Amino acid sequence: MPQRLRSRLIFHGAIVFLLGMLSGFPFAMVLVAELNPDSTTSIPGTVRAWKMAHLEGALNGILLLLVASVTAHLSIGPRGQNVLFYGLVITAWGNILASVNSALTGGRGLTFDGVTFNSLTYVLFMAGVLAVIAAFVVIAEAAWRDSKRPSE
Repeated sequence: MPQRLRSRLIFHGAIVFLLGMLSGFPFAMVLVAELNPDSTTSIPGTVRAWKMAHLEGALNGILLLLVASVTAHLSIGPRGQNVLFYGLVITAWGNILASVNSALTGGRGLTFDGVTFNSLTYVLFMAGVLAVIAAFVVIAEAAWRDSKRPSE
């Protein structure tokens, strides 16, 4: 993967990671309100939902940073590079946006139920699932192909 695409992947990974860290603030506020009966918060959502948003941002951001590092060692053609880059960007942004939407609106995103915030969560998560599968097929194929080349 060319350095330009790796740098863009690092950029998206860093921003998604930062969004995950920022979602830790509402997570903490909701957690304090749950643990202390005298405390209240105007932040909607549950501890579970905000914990998920916090972790989705952190883990998806780290995933992009990791893959940007690994792809420096793989031979991936132009088509594969595009599938990998856009697949991971869709995955990271889809997961952080879906999990924050879920925390704010109370939807779980487990089913599509019409034009609702729950359906938006579902669509964003499903886009992420399909995109990450495509991206990791590219990684696995490139790693397998490169492993069959004679040693230098």
